[in-house]
Amino acid sequence: MENVVFIELKRREKEIYYHKDNKECDFVIRDGLNIVEAIQVTKNLSSEETKKREIEGLIEAMNKYKLKNGLILTDDEENEFIIENKKIIVKPIWKWLLEK
Repeated sequence: MENVVFIELKRREKEIYYHKDNKECDFVIRDGLNIVEAIQVTKNLSSEETKKREIEGLIEAMNKYKLKNGLILTDDEENEFIIENKKIIVKPIWKWLLEK
């Protein structure tokens, strides 16, 4: 799934990076000098361990780059929630691929 997201981001001509400090975030997107988007990719969030890992990595990247919104792409889950005053959108990868 990460390869599909990577290829699509390249197709959309995005400048793609990876974030790793204490946690990891699969993709951070740079526009000019600023990181403008953080994306995690996972099959699903059904396991509490997976959910915790994905959210913590995303929140760490969002905090570091001062982002208000983050995205988690999954097989088929869809949700939206607020953590630490940050909006996290969970979206099926197929829906994301059809955007823009």
